[in-house]
Amino acid sequence: MPKLVYLALALLSWGFQCRPSTGEAALALPRVPKTDMMCGLNFVAPPEVFAENPMPAVQGVKADWIATIPYAFTRQNEANVYFGGEWQWWGERPEGVQRTIELAQAADIKVVLKPQVYIPGGWTGDLDFKTDREWEQWEKDYEHYIMTFIEMADSMEVAAFCVGTEFKIAARKRESFWRGLIKRIRAKYKGKLIYAANWDEYEDMPFWDALDMVGINAYFPLSQTSTPSVDELQKAWTPYQNAIRKFYKRVGKPIVFTEYGYLSVDGCAYNTWELEGRVQRMPINEQAQANALDALLSTFWDEPYWQGGFVWKWFPNMRGGEGYDQRDYSPQGKLGAKILEKWYSKPILTK
Repeated sequence: MPKLVYLALALLSWGFQCRPSTGEAALALPRVPKTDMMCGLNFVAPPEVFAENPMPAVQGVKADWIATIPYAFTRQNEANVYFGGEWQWWGERPEGVQRTIELAQAADIKVVLKPQVYIPGGWTGDLDFKTDREWEQWEKDYEHYIMTFIEMADSMEVAAFCVGTEFKIAARKRESFWRGLIKRIRAKYKGKLIYAANWDEYEDMPFWDALDMVGINAYFPLSQTSTPSVDELQKAWTPYQNAIRKFYKRVGKPIVFTEYGYLSVDGCAYNTWELEGRVQRMPINEQAQANALDALLSTFWDEPYWQGGFVWKWFPNMRGGEGYDQRDYSPQGKLGAKILEKWYSKPILTK
């Protein structure tokens, strides 16, 4: 057989085994293994026990991962971390987290255990203290919080664990603490480790080398149009997509969107966090949400470094008192759910 014909047939055969790439830049990048693609949902921990098993609804949109989030709280200007008390919602307490994991594993759904600090009236990215003593007190509390759930993750063989979320200042200012914490976690837990960086901070996080995956909370501002088309949004993704490709070449770690999502209102694809305070006065726009989800997934699905993501957010008890609303981020019962099902049901690349 002529060499050129043999080469052409070999390339054709390779093409049938792989998803099509998104361009020459994508082909130039080494692929990360896609056998553990994360088609995921961020669970909102319910106030009360599950009204019914929430996992069939997860499977209904073809998701095969969930993130369960046992929140802790730090008050502004206070160097303490509070968690696990009876004052917390059932789904945030250890018993609720354990039950969530049990139900997920029984349904063959994998879990990222994602403890996350909430600062009432503030943001974890702004967390800062003036003295080492305050930092050390907060870090002691935070480590106790994390290691409590590491014990659970280890004993229940949870697939992945998120060591922190959006600590924009703390991660840089206190790098040695984070590296030490990650080392202590690895001594007790054998699953995959990830950190969830905000979209505007992921490029200069100092300890990606110590983790297995890069997590990005992907709230990139795209378009101020009320209902932008998928094509418009795909074009708006281009500079961010190029930046992430460049970043991947530097760090060489699989990239997961630990959070991605959009309110179902006009203009939801631009600085969506700024809309939250006035969302109840905004027009409902399911199409805008659906287009934004479709654009994100179509942009990144075939990227060789992309390991999937977790929609923000999903209510396991839709009528369970969590404040579910037609304007909220959840795609449940909306056009966005069909978009998730379309993408999450696609075959997973294995080579």
